[in-house]
Amino acid sequence: MVQPRRPGPRAQAYPARPLHADSRGRGHRPVSPRSRADLALAGNTLIWGSTFVVVKQALDDVSPLLFLAMRFSLATAGLYVLFRPRAQAPPAPVARAGSVLRGLLSRSGVRDSLAARAGFFAGLLLFAGYATQTVGLRFTTPPKSAFLTALSIPVVPLLLAAVYRIRPRPAEIAGVLLATLGMGLITLEGATAARINRGDLLTILCALAFAGHILAVGHYSKGVEYQTFVLGQISTAALLSLAVFWWAEPVLIRWTPGVLVAVAATGLIATALAFAVQAWAQRHTTPTRTALIFSLEPVFAWLTSFLLGAGALSPAAALGAGLILAGILLVELKPAPVAAHP
Repeated sequence: MVQPRRPGPRAQAYPARPLHADSRGRGHRPVSPRSRADLALAGNTLIWGSTFVVVKQALDDVSPLLFLAMRFSLATAGLYVLFRPRAQAPPAPVARAGSVLRGLLSRSGVRDSLAARAGFFAGLLLFAGYATQTVGLRFTTPPKSAFLTALSIPVVPLLLAAVYRIRPRPAEIAGVLLATLGMGLITLEGATAARINRGDLLTILCALAFAGHILAVGHYSKGVEYQTFVLGQISTAALLSLAVFWWAEPVLIRWTPGVLVAVAATGLIATALAFAVQAWAQRHTTPTRTALIFSLEPVFAWLTSFLLGAGALSPAAALGAGLILAGILLVELKPAPVAAHP
């Protein structure tokens, strides 16, 4: 009697990627981690763009560096409450400023020294970006500041090539050029040509710092403990903001409702939530894609201003927004493997 032949390893059927049924019973592929990460970063950009008007109004009643110190301090407290183990009793107050960062990290339930060092480095870059941008605004115009800050978009692939020897793909180069041109059309509209001043130079340093921060988050977030890294970078920025504020700026604040709303919104949402999301999202996407998505910030800022009755997009600004979207879509339609990036 002939025994039925058993299927070999090649004959075995492997299940395909599972399909999920929608409300009509039709199957569809689940959203990939990279797509979820890109959507999360786009949400971050929406938050940052929508808070621009709130922050600008609040700075009429509070000095910039003091506002920065309050923003990062509130974000640190929010992250500490979020990450602290639920069963742990509330910690005793930390008396000395020099032990705040160490106390926060030791009580967060994790002791990954590499993550703490990585968080400190990322927080240093984050503070450098915000501080140079804020001080630079005293000596340059807002349109020039916005455009020079956007130079972080082309700087990211250049740093990837210089530091990690990773050459950007043609689609990434084209997308970066389109997004940079679009940023110029939006932010430089109506700006007058002038020589470079010290405010411009500080803002260029700001762009370099933000580009370095994107690379640092993309590099470290994949291999270190998540909570320590996120809390480390925000608490570092808070401590540095407090130190520089006390040294360089007099106390100037009027406790208006606008200031309270701005501090709460930027501290808890635009900083604590947004940078926690960024650290997670950059585990699944590349630094170049992150920089391109962040170029949507002025688009969302313009839309927020329009909804608040501050004016509509001019034809040039609308063209700039279209170029930014085209640059992002160009890279999104031809994604590179995440493994090819640090």
